[in-house]
Amino acid sequence: MDKDIYEDIAVRYSGHRALCEIDLPGQRAIERGRVLVVGAGGLGSPVCLYLAAAGVGTIGIVDADTVSLSNLQRQIIHHTSDIGRPKVESAAVKMKAINPHVNVVAVGEMLTPGNASSFVEGYDIVVDCTDNFDTRLLVNDTCVALGTPMVYGAVQRMAGQIFTYLPGGADYRAWFGCCPPSQEQPCSVNGVMNTVVGVIGTLQATEVIKYLSHAGDLLDCRLLMFDAVTMTFRTIKSSVRSGR
Repeated sequence: MDKDIYEDIAVRYSGHRALCEIDLPGQRAIERGRVLVVGAGGLGSPVCLYLAAAGVGTIGIVDADTVSLSNLQRQIIHHTSDIGRPKVESAAVKMKAINPHVNVVAVGEMLTPGNASSFVEGYDIVVDCTDNFDTRLLVNDTCVALGTPMVYGAVQRMAGQIFTYLPGGADYRAWFGCCPPSQEQPCSVNGVMNTVVGVIGTLQATEVIKYLSHAGDLLDCRLLMFDAVTMTFRTIKSSVRSGR
């Protein structure tokens, strides 16, 4: 490795290397990590930014959407100048600007039952940053079938929730069943507080970094819920395992 690059990496990740929970071995594990982020919107924005800053070796992003004006209230990885641009391209540019050492794989396609397995295979962990029931279920079922860990996050109005699926543990079906919510509406209709999206997305990134570096306990079989109205967190434990 070039001396300048070595020194850059040593200084860049010094905050992690100073933590006894991560240290040098944990940071190197992060740098070897391969993470797939499904969705480059509100949740995907802080996830992608923090994973890039942390030095995750390869970060895949799957999203077929383009940036629109209404996205900018909460999708902080995109700028006004990106309107009309594919979200994966916009996100990749910002991530490389933060950290040129990471490998960003931008996939501007919709996740479907026909391609989901091929997209997920080869990644250490998947981050579900989607915003609709059908895609969440597809991400979940693909990860369960392949034995790939997954970090789920969702936000509605002024509340959000997150859990981490580890093979054999409680997955999306175990938590929420297989029926779609009765009143699922897009953020533009139902409303969403932008900072709540940031809170949940940041927690998702935290779970990924902890998983890769083996630092601390994960939200395995635990659902963490955040309410911005009352400014409270609540955790529910599950004794139910994979819902499939």
